[in-house]
Amino acid sequence: MVEASDAGSMPGQRKRRRQQREETQQADARFAPDAGRWEVLFETQDESEWRAHIHHLRTTDKQIDWTAARMDTFCGRLVQPTTYRLSLFVPTPLPDPGPDFANN
Repeated sequence: MVEASDAGSMPGQRKRRRQQREETQQADARFAPDAGRWEVLFETQDESEWRAHIHHLRTTDKQIDWTAARMDTFCGRLVQPTTYRLSLFVPTPLPDPGPDFANN
């Protein structure tokens, strides 16, 4: 079955679109609200401080899963300045099966 958006597309484009849809669906499931929460690691209104902190974390902290990081820029207006925020996704811990589970 050919989708309307795939008609007349370049060779390999249908496969790329399908892969992109699958990756999006996987990310949606991984970062779903019931799968965990976003925890703010760092927030500032100084862009140079923001860039320096991100660079420092990338070079020194090897435990951060950068595929589970979110970097937000909240654009300021006349009343509020622009804010830069780094958040990490913290998955909800799996429930402990209890001591009876280990004995079976």
